[in-house]
Amino acid sequence: MLIHQYLHQLKLCARNRTLTTAKSLHAQIFKLGITQCIPLANTLVNVYGKCSAAAHALQLFDEMPHRDHIAWASVLTALNQANLSVKTLSMFSSISGLLPDDFVLSALVKACANLGSIHHGKQVHCRFLVSEYSHDDVVKSSLVDMYSKCDSPDSAKAVFDSIRVKSTISWTALVSGFAKSGRKEEALELFRNMPIKNLYSWTALISGFVQSGKGLEAFSVFTEMRRESVDILDPLVLSSIVGACANMAASIAGRQVHGLVISLGFDSCLFISNALIDMYAKGSDVIAAKDIFSRMRHRDVVSWTSLIVGMAQHGQAEKALDLYSDMVSHGVKPNEVTFVGLIYACSHVGFVAKGRELFQSMREEYGIRPSLQHYTCLLDLLGRSGLIDEAEKLIRTMPFPPDEPTWAALLSACKRQGKGQMGVRIADHLLSCFKPRDPSTYILLSNVYASASLWGKVSEARRKLGDMEVRKDPGYSSVEVRKETEVFYAGETSHPLKEEIFGLLKKLEKDMRRRNGYVPDTSWILHDMDEQEKEKLLFWHSERSAVAYALLKGVPGSPIRIVKNLRVCGDCHVVMKHISEITEREIIVRDATRYHHFKGGKCSCNDFW
Repeated sequence: MLIHQYLHQLKLCARNRTLTTAKSLHAQIFKLGITQCIPLANTLVNVYGKCSAAAHALQLFDEMPHRDHIAWASVLTALNQANLSVKTLSMFSSISGLLPDDFVLSALVKACANLGSIHHGKQVHCRFLVSEYSHDDVVKSSLVDMYSKCDSPDSAKAVFDSIRVKSTISWTALVSGFAKSGRKEEALELFRNMPIKNLYSWTALISGFVQSGKGLEAFSVFTEMRRESVDILDPLVLSSIVGACANMAASIAGRQVHGLVISLGFDSCLFISNALIDMYAKGSDVIAAKDIFSRMRHRDVVSWTSLIVGMAQHGQAEKALDLYSDMVSHGVKPNEVTFVGLIYACSHVGFVAKGRELFQSMREEYGIRPSLQHYTCLLDLLGRSGLIDEAEKLIRTMPFPPDEPTWAALLSACKRQGKGQMGVRIADHLLSCFKPRDPSTYILLSNVYASASLWGKVSEARRKLGDMEVRKDPGYSSVEVRKETEVFYAGETSHPLKEEIFGLLKKLEKDMRRRNGYVPDTSWILHDMDEQEKEKLLFWHSERSAVAYALLKGVPGSPIRIVKNLRVCGDCHVVMKHISEITEREIIVRDATRYHHFKGGKCSCNDFW
């Protein structure tokens, strides 16, 4: 009777996650000398796991003289819940004389899913197939989830098809797998065929699309979900759709979603607030991002880092560094992303000593191993500051093989600093050792060779652009004007306001030539055509049409925000600076690599990108 009472009380602790009460009951059980009772010991391990006390669960498990399947399943589940899945797999390998049952197998598959380890997942799958539980649908559902998380949706589908009674959980896992893999049509077809859909099914599809870069599709599904009147009882779906708005820099849609967040009462949710900070920063509205940050009652490392990175991206280096000092003084430990933003900020203002100091403190004070991205940011800092030799030494000594963008960054620094001989040597290395995938790399190579009058190599760079069949996506720019989004494609001449846009651009070009001595830089056009045709191509680059449209239709004096899918070419960069000065307007362009704040004839990137 006494044991049954304790079992009942412990199960209540597990259900209510009351760790203090569980510890008190454990102490009583210990004093009574009944800790060796297997049901009590197993239940205690389970309770500690449910209460996020994996260390206590593991200690108790180690003290158990007899461990059955329930004990193993409980401790492995506790480790998974504590994000100790590596320990889960290593512990299981030490099992001797005990064949795993369906609960143990499910815990092992969950560990593989958490780690994204398809290698271990397949091993567990094989053990499952030869076990007496090979027809268990719960384990199969776990396998569907594991393969989906390991980016193997076809394997997930094969397991899913073998499930006799398919639950909403298994359907949702499969939909998520296809959506995250970018297989839109298959994900949508599966979703439409689901017999029962709930909020988590919708969330899985939307989140999967966001993760695979299909923001428009995610927003379309979210809109459909709202039409279906699905109650949003969990804010995770809102976090995903805010992320979609951030990735697309869709500020109008983002503000609408923000309004929905407030109306549903989720504005105090930590991860929603973090997502909103990131969204406003990526949408070039740092003031709104700071406002959300200032209103937060609790901030974690993601909150601080999101604002630091946002400020760094928009050229507010000193403010980013000041915010970092506040972050440390508040006892918040920075992470890898924090240091990417900080070193990036230093590169914008040439704080070489501070950048080196941060790079060192990352390793020595916080034990963070620098990634290739950290080294690339440091390289950018050195290159901008004219320390080209040191930048090259960094590339050759860093513990990562440098990739195409890394060498291209150094080559760009050489061109900017007038290091012609070194630039040619690095260009030769890039051309011979890599098959560049970014068309702008070929433009850079061509310009470096042209500066050195190596016309044969200029031709070679242009020929390889064709031989390797490197193709650019069609260039386009979007601009939001009076709550409407307008999209312009390079060379587009069919817009209803074509004549007005053309007239304004011609007038601005005339002013630029007269006031600033502007001459189109046709070296950014690699097509074999005469100079007049090249100038015409530059004239109709999409960002120019977008800025002209905003000047014609936008609110006078308001900032112009443009999103471009490709990198801004050098000539358009010059043009944007001149237009910002002539019109006395702030122009913010988010291109494929960074943000450019044009104001008063200057750019926040200091002409280095």
